[in-house]
Amino acid sequence: MKIADLIVWFEEWANPSWQESWDNCGWQIEPGVLQEQARVLVCLTPTLAVMQEAIAYRAAGISVNLIFAHHPLIFNPPKSLRSGDPIAEMARLAFTHNIGIYTAHTNFDQVQDGTADVLAQILELEQVFPIVTTQPGLGYGRVGNLQPSTSLGELMAIIQTQLAPPNLIYSPTVDLERQIDRVAVLGGSGASFISAVVKTGAQAYLTSDCKFHQFQESRDRDLILIDAGHYATERPACDRLAQKFRSLKIEWVQLSQKDEDFRSFYR
Repeated sequence: MKIADLIVWFEEWANPSWQESWDNCGWQIEPGVLQEQARVLVCLTPTLAVMQEAIAYRAAGISVNLIFAHHPLIFNPPKSLRSGDPIAEMARLAFTHNIGIYTAHTNFDQVQDGTADVLAQILELEQVFPIVTTQPGLGYGRVGNLQPSTSLGELMAIIQTQLAPPNLIYSPTVDLERQIDRVAVLGGSGASFISAVVKTGAQAYLTSDCKFHQFQESRDRDLILIDAGHYATERPACDRLAQKFRSLKIEWVQLSQKDEDFRSFYR
């Protein structure tokens, strides 16, 4: 499959026009690779480490020509491109080595098998629906039922096992024996959806990047807030995306092994 055909297929599923006004989905850098057979490295964030990984594959004889990322390389238009600047270096290497960079962000968050939907599947939620519907069949986050219900402690153990976050934070003073039968999930920064989650009747909400007072707000509204970290809650959807690309019989697809969490925890 040519890169141009892959992008057409993807955009029929997760149209870039669905992105938020502040977002920057679609081509970040297209150095003239559209008619090449797709050889794709999938990642969460397009960093210099991922670019160097793609270049290393090329040196080993695998001509990677597309980095397909969830997070945009460019959120705001840069005012200059200078040597040593990460975005400038990414652009230089992309054109030097003929590697395109394409991003699917808030459009990918909304769709079936997108960031939230994959979390719901991992937790085996049933009767699933969006936290906030954006259009028929699409929306941000997912809410679903656990059948049978489980204790909060057991739910936390499942999250730790399935997502392997380096640090799992949850609301204070909650009983780990409390039975949970409805859970909301949203990969990445989802604390702004707390009010919408409360309206769904979910007892627990798995997301990331939650602030101190957002834990207070959730506690006061009887919602158990669980923060598993941005990387851990979105990386599984990248893995699923790589699987979907393989089902298209693309010549070569690999999930990046150089994706970065950007955080370390001193134990």
